[in-house]
Amino acid sequence: MFSGSIPALVTPFRDGTFDEGAFRRLVDWQIDNGSSALVPCGTTGEASTLSNAEHHRVVEVCIEQAAGRVPVIAGCGSNDTKNALLHMHFSKKAGAAAALCVAPYYNRPSQAGLIAHFSHLAENCDLPIVLYNVPARTVTDIAPETTIALANRYPDNIIAIKDASEDLSRVADHRMGIGKEFCQLSGNDELALPFNAAGGKGCISVTANVAPALCAEFQQACADNDLVKARQLNDRLYPLHYAMFEDSSPAPVKYALSRVHGWLTDEVRLPLCACSPEARKAVDAALEHAGLV
Repeated sequence: MFSGSIPALVTPFRDGTFDEGAFRRLVDWQIDNGSSALVPCGTTGEASTLSNAEHHRVVEVCIEQAAGRVPVIAGCGSNDTKNALLHMHFSKKAGAAAALCVAPYYNRPSQAGLIAHFSHLAENCDLPIVLYNVPARTVTDIAPETTIALANRYPDNIIAIKDASEDLSRVADHRMGIGKEFCQLSGNDELALPFNAAGGKGCISVTANVAPALCAEFQQACADNDLVKARQLNDRLYPLHYAMFEDSSPAPVKYALSRVHGWLTDEVRLPLCACSPEARKAVDAALEHAGLV
């Protein structure tokens, strides 16, 4: 269902509130520059600091502005199963193509708890689910065995994974244990090249916020098995991948966007703050290396 370069969109703020106009422009710019799908209200979208009303409005605006040009994978994750289900029901009604559901954070559920959580979501809403495994943030790791069990139990509901485990061997684990229709998307820009080589279909990307055309071109080169071109583009983007995490994300990517587009601010919500002078220098150098400024 999904492939290519899929930005995990920032949520623009201005004076503490959601900047809807800037977000609509961002959605259009992403689509015009080759992004194959969009993810609002993920980690990069600062979903953990949005009220439910704000969360739903961001999803609604993204779907409305995309207007069917590309699918929208709505961030629906929560450490509260009932709240995750609430987000899923809203996103389905709004027209999302799928829900991105992160492993419940802070609670630290067991693998049995993860199976129960995702099973409850799959059984109570028919919006397709993209599992999101990012143990560096959630502390909880969706083990390959758990992913395989869930995908095989709910083949029509649990259709993909955004894997930010940084363990490339899992691509083969999942491919060997699940049917070939299961879609694997990298959650780490800097690992997208080997991830795709192992059987991945694309990346839910932070860097694509800033460099959508380059990221889309890179993903197309991977799909075409043009490794020479893919490596060249990867080398051009590589410093930017790391610069996006020189400070607490998404502060660096918002700073980068504010440099590329005057209509976007670098404003983040507490407990995050604007990125440090050192991080700004790294972002500036990476933007120049990529030819974006």
